[in-house]
Amino acid sequence: MEAILQQETFVDFGPDLLMPLAPAAVQRIEGETTESLRHSVRKLVPRQPGVYGMIDAIGRLIYVGKSKSLRGRLLSYFMPNNEEEKSGRIVQAAVAIVFETQPSEFAALLREQYLIRSLQPRFNVQGIPNRQKPVFLCLGKSPAETFYLAAQPDPRARAWEGPLFGSSRVRRAIEVLNRFYMLRDCPSQTKFVFSDQMQLFDLEVRPGCLRYEIGNCLGPCVQGCSRTSYDRHVGMARDFLRGKTAGVVERMEHAMIQASQRLHFEQAQRLHEDLQVLQWLTRRLEEHAKARHELTCVYPVEGADGRHLWYLIRRGVVEHAIAAPKTARQRKTAEREVDRWHSQENHLGVKFQRREETLAIVSGWFRKFPDQRKELIRVAAKA
Repeated sequence: MEAILQQETFVDFGPDLLMPLAPAAVQRIEGETTESLRHSVRKLVPRQPGVYGMIDAIGRLIYVGKSKSLRGRLLSYFMPNNEEEKSGRIVQAAVAIVFETQPSEFAALLREQYLIRSLQPRFNVQGIPNRQKPVFLCLGKSPAETFYLAAQPDPRARAWEGPLFGSSRVRRAIEVLNRFYMLRDCPSQTKFVFSDQMQLFDLEVRPGCLRYEIGNCLGPCVQGCSRTSYDRHVGMARDFLRGKTAGVVERMEHAMIQASQRLHFEQAQRLHEDLQVLQWLTRRLEEHAKARHELTCVYPVEGADGRHLWYLIRRGVVEHAIAAPKTARQRKTAEREVDRWHSQENHLGVKFQRREETLAIVSGWFRKFPDQRKELIRVAAKA
């Protein structure tokens, strides 16, 4: 059977509020051999931004990707001698490709992220080197708050930050931060009793770990601190999450140098590894804090296919998008929509949900393309 391009939708990518215009149809290419599939890509896929999906023999979507040039990206999968590479393994498992054009590379980035999070294709979430799932660093779990990892922002947390990519690094950072701010890391089922709490009976309580004894935990499980004292440390930890990281790395560097000078080389090596993780995290937190502070705006993006969009960004997070106006009358209407959006959170004619994970895309995009900041339509920060 000759390779064909089917115009009807095979995989339903589903709607996305960040693509308010009618999306391009999802198209499908298939072939009996890898060579016939490659031939169809060369012949039928446009050189436009978009997202694509790989389909296996039983019709499952196994991978989603994006590109600013779909044809060029898909042809790269068929390069010779790449069978052991990620792209080679994906295309060997695929019998068909589906794709959907997007108006811009920025739109394709947002669309890819949405599809991966909602559809969870196998090759996107497991078994692929360097594929990192987004996680969130949270501070909470009363009555004795601690840093912990979550797959989504935890509404019960005192504070959280993300998305961050690389769960193993975030877990290591959590260990470092709980030691640095002397917060507990024991299970939430542990009974916590602060020194300023009244007790009916004077019972001896023993710590469940060595951290209190070696001096890097305040000991809320053994009445080692007051509620006020613990709250003060939680407050400093919350400031760190908000990007106020000055002095944290320097104190870790000083501790590493002291350990080395005392010839405690194993401790110095461990502190060096802790320092690397902390430096990575502080860079991300400072980037996120900068985006949240500076990026409440409208980002107009011209579409390669004429589908121009205004992305509405609040505190670094893409909340919605509207069709870019083409006439003076349309611009007045669009400006009224933007004013309504800015003055009333979570409302733009219809309810919508903030996509917190887009903060990483927005922050990274303007770091990579700083000249694009000139295109922003500034909106005064909401008090």
